[in-house]
Amino acid sequence: MTLRLMTWNIKNGGGDRLPAITGVIRREQPDVVCLQELQHFHRYGRRLHRLAQEAGMTVHLAPAGLAQPVAVLVRPPRRILRRSAIRWRLHHAVAIAVVETTAGPLTVVSAHLNPFSPYRRYREARWLAARYGSGRGMTLIAGDMNGLDPDTDHTATLDRVHSLYRQRHLGPDGTPDTRALVAFRAGGFTDLWAAVGEGDGRTVPTGFAGREFGTMRLDYLLAGPALAARAERAWVIRDETTEQASDHYPVRADMDL
Repeated sequence: MTLRLMTWNIKNGGGDRLPAITGVIRREQPDVVCLQELQHFHRYGRRLHRLAQEAGMTVHLAPAGLAQPVAVLVRPPRRILRRSAIRWRLHHAVAIAVVETTAGPLTVVSAHLNPFSPYRRYREARWLAARYGSGRGMTLIAGDMNGLDPDTDHTATLDRVHSLYRQRHLGPDGTPDTRALVAFRAGGFTDLWAAVGEGDGRTVPTGFAGREFGTMRLDYLLAGPALAARAERAWVIRDETTEQASDHYPVRADMDL
């Protein structure tokens, strides 16, 4: 049996792009989706209900104390066994759902790390990796990590980014900052696209928006050891719809249960 995983930053709640976003989710038929930037979803319940209804999924929303909510969506007949949320340790929020699968429970963490401060982003990543990187059972941390992968030379990419936005991705020594993704790796998490990815892995920018981005990967599916061992393939969903549906492309991975 294949377990289909997906993550997507839909930019400020989707706005009038929401039908296109839910259309992609219906087409891809993921079993689990992590969404970020669900602006106003916690204030206007009808938007959350509409998303759940049109996607055909159960939604667990985590409101943010400072910035924007995040969510985990699960497709029936899979069930959310337990759910929780963290609002106070991150710039945005974290939604946690323990999902029923045929291979046992899967802990899914939808996260959106600090977009502005490399150091705070690193601290958020280190805390999440330590909290969920026990190695027991299957675990997925997914979302917009706003961080650069440590296996790519980002120098040329960042040189083309306006200095105002370039600072978001530079470490104390002025070199590309990859500490957040290194922290996840140190915690035992595998970057699924790096492990089994196909095609072009960049997730920003799209044709819709993203002048603050270079051509880079900011969105990740990070699997703990028990889940990573089941990875089959991963790819960025890039087509005419996702080109205009958000300023990030969605990422999908298939796992063999």
